[in-house]
Amino acid sequence: MPRVKVYNTKAEVVGQTTLKDEVFGCEYNEALIHQVVVAYNNNQRQGTKSALLRSEVRGHAKKPWRQKGTGRARQGSTKSAQWKGGGIIFAPKPRDFSQKINKSMKVVAFKSAISAKVADNEVVVLDELTLKVPKTKLFKEIMNNFEIGKKNVMFVLAEKNDDILRASNNIENAHVTYADVLGTYDIVSNSKLYITKDAIKKIEEAYK
Repeated sequence: MPRVKVYNTKAEVVGQTTLKDEVFGCEYNEALIHQVVVAYNNNQRQGTKSALLRSEVRGHAKKPWRQKGTGRARQGSTKSAQWKGGGIIFAPKPRDFSQKINKSMKVVAFKSAISAKVADNEVVVLDELTLKVPKTKLFKEIMNNFEIGKKNVMFVLAEKNDDILRASNNIENAHVTYADVLGTYDIVSNSKLYITKDAIKKIEEAYK
């Protein structure tokens, strides 16, 4: 079982904890992780873009001038694509980009992704994450203690904490989520995960 250090918000080691192999010690499956992440991104797409085809723009199909003798290029209709206000060739239309991923695939991808983070020492376990007052300055001090810099990181809590949300809201590279909604995309899109001990327990219970 992976054994990791536990830190306080001052980046000081305050103990150790053991992570369950069933969740944090799984085999790396890059192909499955890629499939789940691509599906997640596709499912975020609205697919609402739309433009008018030649047959849909307002106007008439009357020939603007005779075919020959005018010295101008031959034209069949002012609704053609080369005319201002004309239709779009191969115009984009609303479509559904969603992809279905089986629950078992999501579970395996999640375990694989978070296990890889643990193996690469990119998971930091915190004893707790609290603030006396919801100030961005105080949250920034915690990040400075861990020398986070400008890399994207994610803080994972066991349950909703309005103070942490308010304090981190204005920090561009700091993201906050909860154990029950943490997903594979969240894991791979951030350089490090800072997870509280309570959140670790929730994750292990959900994916055991």
